[in-house]
Amino acid sequence: MCLLRNTKGAAMREVFHQSLEDVQGRLVEIAELVTVAIDKATRAFSSSDVALAEEVIEADVVIDEKAVALDELAIEILARQQPVARDLRIVVSALRISASLERMGDIAEHIAQLTRMRFPERAIPKGLKSTFTKMGELDVNVARKLTELLRTEDQALAEEIRNDDDQLDDLHISVFEKVLSDSWKGEASATVDATLASRYHERFADHAVSVAKKVVYLSTGDWTVETDTIDVVTP
Repeated sequence: MCLLRNTKGAAMREVFHQSLEDVQGRLVEIAELVTVAIDKATRAFSSSDVALAEEVIEADVVIDEKAVALDELAIEILARQQPVARDLRIVVSALRISASLERMGDIAEHIAQLTRMRFPERAIPKGLKSTFTKMGELDVNVARKLTELLRTEDQALAEEIRNDDDQLDDLHISVFEKVLSDSWKGEASATVDATLASRYHERFADHAVSVAKKVVYLSTGDWTVETDTIDVVTP
């Protein structure tokens, strides 16, 4: 009888681990979709490609649906398996990571919407093209590194994401300095576009840093970087 219970317990544990692997796989899948979205969104923003922007806007619903499905799976695991200790942290963190990834998809959509709103004119104000080109490249790199981090838990990638975020912060500041300078001749709409777009690019990387910190914590149990409020701030 004891052997039967042990066998049953081992089988349940195997099912539980398979469920956790499913959660990880779904997070990677969502991150891959977010990477595609930010790549298309930043390219559309740079070139005023409204067709590409429409692709991003239409595809955002897929990211939302997959995030909801992952959340439902995580809640089911909590209800059925009642995980404790590290297993519980993994499931709860998956819920928070899913929310951050969904917001990153929303930010890519916002960038695409700026492109569509200004079409056929360029959404990037004159004099800021090189800055936004660099910001877009950094965001795409961040998304790719985050996807790989979720897949491999390679902590070196987390540090690279932090460094990329620092660069984006500097570029974000430079945009505000530009539009507030006496030399800025842009109209009100151009000023609004520049500040909004810069904020979207900067926030995208902020969410990636938030996810990276959670992954590192789950791998090491060490929360060495300062706590932020990204998880409760809307994009």
